[in-house]
Amino acid sequence: MWADFIEQKKGVLGGKPVIKNTRIGVELILEKISEGESIEELIVAYPHLSKNEILACIAYGASRVRNEIIIDVA
Repeated sequence: MWADFIEQKKGVLGGKPVIKNTRIGVELILEKISEGESIEELIVAYPHLSKNEILACIAYGASRVRNEIIIDVA
């Protein structure tokens, strides 16, 4: 689902993942959500974004954590 809305391009925001056709980074959206902003507040702040694009940012973040490999070196 997130792949429909998230892209990474060399030269756009340093190659970090962004919402397609914008320079709005997934990291920014996730940070704002972690600070307590709601999806509705984000849509007011960024009226050209859709709820599905914001949900795609959350799904993208979850997919990165899901595929993370933890190596215990202790």
